[in-house]
Amino acid sequence: MLNRKDQRLRRSKQTRVRIALQKVARLTVFRSNLHIYASVISDDGSKVLASASTAEKEVRARLGAAGKGGNTEAAALIGKRIAERAKAAGIESVAFDRGGFAYHGRVKALAEAAREAGLQF
Repeated sequence: MLNRKDQRLRRSKQTRVRIALQKVARLTVFRSNLHIYASVISDDGSKVLASASTAEKEVRARLGAAGKGGNTEAAALIGKRIAERAKAAGIESVAFDRGGFAYHGRVKALAEAAREAGLQF
């Protein structure tokens, strides 16, 4: 029987196979208890085109003294930042790779903020 982490990784592998067939850049998300990370990866998976996370110094300063990166407000901020950086790199459209995480809470907040900032997926 698989534990929670292995179940999530199994789901993420299935998603990545489907995204690879689309031949588009993918927006990947990883969340931990303290931080959330987002990266735009090239269509062949060989290069990171843009990235943003709550572990960045500027983001921690913007989140306040506590520097909490494990909430939906922080995830929305990262969604906006990753969309801006992707557009600056010339990426307009991506496939959303939630990494096996449920589309709920912080993952959903990041995705919606990225869409509002102009990233298409």
